[in-house]
Amino acid sequence: MKNLRTFLLFGLLITLAAAMGLATRQAPPESTLPSVENPGPLGLRALYLYLREGGASVEAHQESLEALPPGTRTVVIAAPRERAVSSTEVEALQRFVRAGGTLVFLTSREKESGQPAMDQWLELERGPFLPSSSKGLPPGDQDLGGTTVEFWLPAGAARGLSSLRVARDRGVTVGLAEAVPLAGLENSVALWRLGLGQGEVYVAAGPDLAENRRLELLDNLRFWDALAARGPMVFDEFHHVQAPPPPLSRGLWVFALQCLAVGGLYVFARGTRFGAPRPQLPERHRSSLEYVQSLGWLARRAKVERELLPELARHLRQLMHERLGIPLALSEEEAARMLEQRCGIPAAHYLEAREELARALDARTLSPKDYARVAARYARLEAVITGRASSGTA
Repeated sequence: MKNLRTFLLFGLLITLAAAMGLATRQAPPESTLPSVENPGPLGLRALYLYLREGGASVEAHQESLEALPPGTRTVVIAAPRERAVSSTEVEALQRFVRAGGTLVFLTSREKESGQPAMDQWLELERGPFLPSSSKGLPPGDQDLGGTTVEFWLPAGAARGLSSLRVARDRGVTVGLAEAVPLAGLENSVALWRLGLGQGEVYVAAGPDLAENRRLELLDNLRFWDALAARGPMVFDEFHHVQAPPPPLSRGLWVFALQCLAVGGLYVFARGTRFGAPRPQLPERHRSSLEYVQSLGWLARRAKVERELLPELARHLRQLMHERLGIPLALSEEEAARMLEQRCGIPAAHYLEAREELARALDARTLSPKDYARVAARYARLEAVITGRASSGTA
């Protein structure tokens, strides 16, 4: 049974170790956040580092779009989902574009974009699905989830470009009359241009143009080179991070303090008064002699001396049998002779003790003193038999 428990214990430990090893080896899921901090296939880290290494002035903007860095020429908003662009930020972006800035808005592929203010400003809607096309891909390159869209009107940053590689998903529709479709396939548009004041707005059907997995395909990289050549560019990272929870209002703290004050007042009003502290009483334990005296007093009060006398004789014969091998079936005279031979106690002493016990049993009354005398004599015999006393004391 012990070996079985040990086997089960070690089996359980090995199973736990194997499970923990598999859990640590399992790769974390790839992030789908189109952020410049995401090096995965769907991130924008490669584009950010490429522009910086190429000498372009690029920056990850971690604050609200109401306050852009001085000298900013291009703002890139890549499908944010964690925080919505506010109406105040939209107004600031409109002023930025009218003053000659460029805004690149990469919409979300989700059914609900999560950016109602941007959708309302640009009158955005989801368009039809883009057809499949592998035109322009080098031999051997595969992009199973993508498609090639062609430029219909190479204007602005798209001047000199011929095609882009994007995801084979829905296009986008811009409802403003001033908006012009730049690239698409058949009746689905993947990239729009909107002139506003001295600047322009580019609306893409998704973050595919900037993603790490398709950045080097076709003219995707050339499009970003053209935008970076205009001047400092900022990537919006502020809306990729969830807004911090609002702080607890002062009224809530006041309410909590009021509850504590009321609870304390209730405890004070209904609590028990204990009075002044008293000195601790010393604890005194009873001695062993007191316990023995108590047991003696209890025995005297119970008056069980007569019932205890046969127990003395029985206990002594049992002790003679265990220590000296004197059979219990022998008579008292034979047992006395064997006791004298093996222990040195005179047979007369044992027989006298036996007769004294018999007289005490035959007496009409038995006093505690008589019982104590018989018990003491038997105790001396027991001490000699057990070796705690010599035969002369019996």
